[in-house]
Amino acid sequence: MFEQVFKEQVARVTDQQEMIENLWTEVEKKYSKPGRHYHTLSHLEDLLLQLSAIKDSISDWQTLIFAIAYHDIIYDPLKHNNEEKSAQVAFERLSGLSASANQRQKCYWQIMATKHHQLSDDDDTNFFTDADLAILGYDEDRYTQYCSQIRKEYKLYPDFVYKGGRQKVLRHFLQMKHIYKTDYFRDKYEQQARENLNTELLRLS
Repeated sequence: MFEQVFKEQVARVTDQQEMIENLWTEVEKKYSKPGRHYHTLSHLEDLLLQLSAIKDSISDWQTLIFAIAYHDIIYDPLKHNNEEKSAQVAFERLSGLSASANQRQKCYWQIMATKHHQLSDDDDTNFFTDADLAILGYDEDRYTQYCSQIRKEYKLYPDFVYKGGRQKVLRHFLQMKHIYKTDYFRDKYEQQARENLNTELLRLS
């Protein structure tokens, strides 16, 4: 489903069918690379599902679709600049289309917002980063599966290193006044997310 939506939006800013196909092929290959267990095409599908439910609240749907497609296109667990590199890829790809300068910049900063998930002045960005964190508030079984998938992505790190880093991430979210920036996602996932994060934190202790 995401493939179709992505191609439809790209077709609005280029009439070159080969370019549309090439852009999707790149996305598909990057998210299907060996070593990815959570940050896969399924993650993009999940984001699309989450945001489609509130599409009427999104002011720039097209840019948000591009942000979904490119926000994890560069993903190396050994690096700390994945968001910057992914945002740069998005900016470059949109520069090759007839997307406006404003759209390129907005997409860039939406992807950068997934680095720290702080409150933004832009509502679309808040919806996007909340959808990116929706997994934290899923039911216990799905959250446990997510934890396993993340651990597999960081398999190069020994347990004592991984646990320390993961605990830091969990505490970062738990120390936030609100994990979710929008009322929609907060009402839907905040309580369960905090339960899940606390449970995982205890398990890692």
